[in-house]
Amino acid sequence: MAVNQINQLLSHLNSQVIGQEELTQSIVVALLADGHILVEGPPGLAKTRAVNALSDGIEANFHRVQFTPDLLPADLTGTDIYRPETGEFVFQQGPLFHNLVLADEINRAPAKVQSALLEAMAERQITVGSKTYQLPDLFLVMATQNPLEQEGTYPLPEAQLDRFLMHVEIDYPNADTELKILKLNRGESLDELNHALPKDVSKLSQVDIQSARRSVLELHVSEAIETYIVQLIMATRKPQAYSDELNEWIEIGASPRATIALERCARAHAWIHERDFVTPEDVQAVLPNVLRHRLILSYQAQAQGITANTSISKILQLVPVP
Repeated sequence: MAVNQINQLLSHLNSQVIGQEELTQSIVVALLADGHILVEGPPGLAKTRAVNALSDGIEANFHRVQFTPDLLPADLTGTDIYRPETGEFVFQQGPLFHNLVLADEINRAPAKVQSALLEAMAERQITVGSKTYQLPDLFLVMATQNPLEQEGTYPLPEAQLDRFLMHVEIDYPNADTELKILKLNRGESLDELNHALPKDVSKLSQVDIQSARRSVLELHVSEAIETYIVQLIMATRKPQAYSDELNEWIEIGASPRATIALERCARAHAWIHERDFVTPEDVQAVLPNVLRHRLILSYQAQAQGITANTSISKILQLVPVP
C-alpha cells in the first residue's frame, strides 16, 4: 500500500474543504489509526462536507444523523419490525451500520442515545433487545459540536469523550481562503445548473485501508519515543512533579487510552509524511488533539481562563524531548 494513495485522498479532501488542513489531516490520521474524531467549531465550516468528501474518496457508505433532544436509541441502532405476512420480527438496521457516520451536534441528544453510540464506538457492536449485532470492520464516527450555542445541550460523559481518538478545534478561515471558497462554491453551482457530470475520484478500497493500517502499526518507534509519549501522559496525572502551576491547573489527567491514542496518531502522522520512524515532532503535532478532551481542569484554572490548550502547551515545554 503506497503512501501516495493516502496522500491523494488527502489532496482530494483539501480540494473539497478549503482552508481546513488540520481537519482533513486529522480525519486521515483517524482513518489510519482506526479511531473516532470529535470536531468542534462554529456552523458553516464544512464539517459535514469533509465527511462527504471522505466517503467520495474511499469505497464506503456514509450516513449523517442530526442529533436532537427527542432522538431515540433505536433511531441509531435500528429496531425489530413486525412482518404480518410471515408473523415474525425482522431487524431493520439503523444508521450505525454504515462505514462513516456523522453525528451532527452530538451534545444535543440525551443520555440513552449517547450510551447506544458509546457501545458502537467502543465495542464495534450494538445491542437490540437480547441480540447483539456486529458493525462493519471499517467504522468511523465523526461527531460535531457547536461551541457558540449551549442552550438545549447535554455535556458528553467523560467515558464517551475518552472513546474519541482526537478532538479537533476549527475556526473561521482568513480572507484569502474565503475567496477560494467563494470560487469553489460558484463553480459547483454552475456545474449543478449545467447538469455537469461529477469528476471521477479514484477511490481507496477497504482492503487498501486495512493494508495502510498494517503499515502504520509496523512503523518503527524507538524506546526513547515510547518513553517520551508515556512521560507526556504522566505529566497530566502527576503535574506536581513538573510544575506547581501545572498542578494547580489539572484536576484529572489522561487515561492509558490516551497513551495508546497518542502513539497510534504519531505513527499515522509519520507515515503520511513518508517517514519510516516516529520523531518527537510527530508526537508533538498530534498531542493537542489527543489530549484536549481528556483533561479535566480545576475550578481555579477555569476561573482564570486557563484552557486545555494552555495546559498542553505547558506540558510540551516541561517534558524533556529525547
